Amino acid sequence: MAFNSHNNFSKRPQQGKPSFGKPANKFSGGAHGVARVISKRGYCSRSKAEMLVREGRVTLNGRIIKDPETPARESDEIIINGKRIEANSKMYFMMNKPRGVVTTANDEKGRATVMEVFAEQYRKLFPGKEPPHISPVGRLDAASEGLLLFSNDTEWANSILEPKETSASIASPSARNDMQDERCTNPRVCIAESQLSCALRNDSAPASNDSTQARGDIHKKIYRVQTKGKPTTDDLKKMEEGFAVPPRVFGEPEEFMHAKRAVIHAEGEKNCWLEITLTEGKNREIRRMLAHLGYEVLRLVRIQIDDFVLGDLKPGCIKPIQP
Repeated sequence: MAFNSHNNFSKRPQQGKPSFGKPANKFSGGAHGVARVISKRGYCSRSKAEMLVREGRVTLNGRIIKDPETPARESDEIIINGKRIEANSKMYFMMNKPRGVVTTANDEKGRATVMEVFAEQYRKLFPGKEPPHISPVGRLDAASEGLLLFSNDTEWANSILEPKETSASIASPSARNDMQDERCTNPRVCIAESQLSCALRNDSAPASNDSTQARGDIHKKIYRVQTKGKPTTDDLKKMEEGFAVPPRVFGEPEEFMHAKRAVIHAEGEKNCWLEITLTEGKNREIRRMLAHLGYEVLRLVRIQIDDFVLGDLKPGCIKPIQP
């Protein structure tokens, strides 16, 4: 459940459309639908807020309402089930997402979700407090691990997800504006913490020759990737130069993919760890590039997003961060 910068309340009325007697913009003057205001205050999701309104459990400025799109302002008095709903302060967290946990609020297959993990860890960090209404920023697929950000600040979340278009990124033929993260898949796998500790030890915040990348390029994400077999220098160069990758769905066009940086981090007899930096984040980009080159991904761990570094945060744990 990633943040989305597009919603019904932010769309402007289309030109030339008849208003059928209604005002051209009923949400003018800083007003939004009451369900959205409830959600922004951190009480619950917008869909649940809409249900509460329709059930007649919401009072707006002393009046019971049943239309979720009733205009409301941030300063209005909103009472739900007799309790005044105040705006929550902005909250920011990081999580070391365990392998096998899906990035969604509810899973139809009954798998553990990041929201369940977050709620459990939040109660441990803040005994007696109920977890806030908060959402993951972007995604990691079920088989992937590592850094996942959370916040109830939608503007900040969108700033993380949306690309930073610069002259450097425009000059690259691979620059894109689609900053969606990896989608969920269904592999059932287990965690081998000792291997990961070796791969992450000593330099959780890897250095880069491009010191301006985090400031001037599209958002930087760094991954440690364990592969079966050892990619050659030529393979890694191909990843940095980019190439067309077959589509996941038959009939769709090929996609051009590339890594900002791809190097060997650690080697073993039968496998190795790569360090791969992305600035686009297309659907399962690393796995698809390596598969096209003939390498199986054994583990994929995200260790950095922009200036946020996973460090020694243990799998399944969360901690507050400052944006």
